[in-house]
Amino acid sequence: MKTTPICLALAMLFATGTSHAATDAKLLARIERMAAELEAVKAELKTVKAEAAARQAAPVTAAAPAAPAAAAAPLAVTPLSAPTPRGAAPVEMARAPMPYQSSLSPSGSQTTFFGYGEINYNRPFRDQSQTQLDVRRAVIGIAHQASERTRIVGEFEFEHSVTSADDAGEVAVEQLYVEHRLSDNVNTKGGLFLIPLGFLNLSHEPTAYYGVERNFVETAIIPSTWREVGLSAFGVSDAGLRWDVGLTSGFNLNKWDGASTEGKESPLAAIHQEGQLARANNLSAYGALSWRGTPGLDVGAGLFSGKLAHKVKTPSDSEANAAGLYAPDARLTLWDAHARWTPGKWDLSALYARGTITDTASFNERLAGTTLVPKSFFGWYTQAAYKLWENGEYALSPFARYEVFNTAASFAALPAGLGVDADRNEKVLTTGANLRIGNNVVLKADVQRFQVARERDRLNLGIGYQF
Repeated sequence: MKTTPICLALAMLFATGTSHAATDAKLLARIERMAAELEAVKAELKTVKAEAAARQAAPVTAAAPAAPAAAAAPLAVTPLSAPTPRGAAPVEMARAPMPYQSSLSPSGSQTTFFGYGEINYNRPFRDQSQTQLDVRRAVIGIAHQASERTRIVGEFEFEHSVTSADDAGEVAVEQLYVEHRLSDNVNTKGGLFLIPLGFLNLSHEPTAYYGVERNFVETAIIPSTWREVGLSAFGVSDAGLRWDVGLTSGFNLNKWDGASTEGKESPLAAIHQEGQLARANNLSAYGALSWRGTPGLDVGAGLFSGKLAHKVKTPSDSEANAAGLYAPDARLTLWDAHARWTPGKWDLSALYARGTITDTASFNERLAGTTLVPKSFFGWYTQAAYKLWENGEYALSPFARYEVFNTAASFAALPAGLGVDADRNEKVLTTGANLRIGNNVVLKADVQRFQVARERDRLNLGIGYQF
């Protein structure tokens, strides 16, 4: 299919644009809409060609009853989150990419299959007996366009290759929601979906970030991948402002286990619910904004807040009613601010995230001598990458990332002898490179150096894919 009219239209838009940010934003919005329309037209043409080929290959049979007129031409549906045309934007750190190849069923409905996965190699420098290879994750997803305005999305994750009672593997529903378009600029969503804080939680495919492992700030401070059950409304304005608000399930402080080190690794990962029989008598709320009014620039921030104490029916329940009794007003507030700029071959980004948990003093008294719930935790990083070499489908991008984070920056005051000192800030320098093979496969290598936990210094190698 020739796309010359679309290309000419884009050229005219650029020729008549001004240098003002508002005009650039409108231009970008129009380009996105044109790209989405082009994808829909291509999908319809693909179906028409397939039907023509089927008619030519079909044996001659008795005449069948005439089909209803409505079924004669399949519906060309524009996805609610239009996919970025292949090769049109950098793959690295793409913001919430919506995949992928689409196909139309004989009835004209659109069903999309997508997925991603990664296999990693980690070799510590000090204790090489801990060297390991791991099929870190494999994800399969299905998106079905139920109507012109509604689609259904499911995403299913398999971790560590083998899942059983005696293995470390895990199977999880990563996303499961229904999305409905109210207008060209406003959409709604209900079900289990990702929370839009930071970069990584929405764009966590291995082709979308630098380095073998996901960065520490967006795993230890902002948990990854973080999803909740709830309702959401989101959209984009002509000025390039993207917004997302929602009412969802939250975290459950009753799940805190002082005998475990999980809370040290990530406080919120230790008490997340992930849609599994989630306690919901207290709901949480979030809001996120992202401005892309200038080409190559993405500036955003997000806030999530909710109570952590959930009452249980009786003390004999599997969860002790500790939070309801000893921390009835405990509340989590987590926020982040981030920016990304891609001038020329450079890819520059920075992010800061901070969380607080209130009303934990009485709760922590019962945990004295074990892992306590922190009052505050935070992290930030800066990252720079440069596309050093590109030849056909190959592209080599060296990068460096410097992170500072602390999962227990402070604790609520406790009686003498029961309190603990705040942890030291961990600082990690990661240097390496991504070798992109087309838009769907990436080879990675990096070295990580830790300032505090130096025994964790390591070499990482990885391969990742997305389709």
